[in-house]
Amino acid sequence: MRPRLRYLAPLAIFLVIAGFLGVGLTLDSDRVPSPLIGKPLPDFSLPSVRDPARMVSPADFRGDPWLLNVWATWCVSCRAEHGVLLEAARRHGARIVGLDYKDERAKAIEWLRDLGDPYVVSAYDPKGRTGIDLGVYGVPETYVIDAEGIIRHKHIGPITRRDLEQEILPLLAELKGND
Repeated sequence: MRPRLRYLAPLAIFLVIAGFLGVGLTLDSDRVPSPLIGKPLPDFSLPSVRDPARMVSPADFRGDPWLLNVWATWCVSCRAEHGVLLEAARRHGARIVGLDYKDERAKAIEWLRDLGDPYVVSAYDPKGRTGIDLGVYGVPETYVIDAEGIIRHKHIGPITRRDLEQEILPLLAELKGND
């Protein structure tokens, strides 16, 4: 009887691992849940990219829903979504606050000058400490923040026009009460 158990244990372990792998492969990798959804945006006070004397804090934006977009000049996907952010701000009136993540200030200023600036203001997080508080593990990431400063949604990766029209803008309208 013992020799059979010796062969069944590895088979059982293999089947369990294969089951977990099978379930994992069915999950949508773009839908990583954030433990911060439904909680206040972590507080921070960072200098503005363009004006180091101006401090940027989430409290500055209370009263209306807004987007916090984590970006960097070294991020290829950030460049891909930049036009969509410009459209969101200019055409749809979205209030977007940038968080320049682990970047160089001079490069960030040049980026905004050359590509356009969709941000009300962009905070400068050169060491990424605020990004750590937000649970950022890659850029771009965008958070939808309600009027009271509560995180309502986290979008991982570049926002496409489809994401903007089907996900982000409807949520901002709902949060504004413009259903």
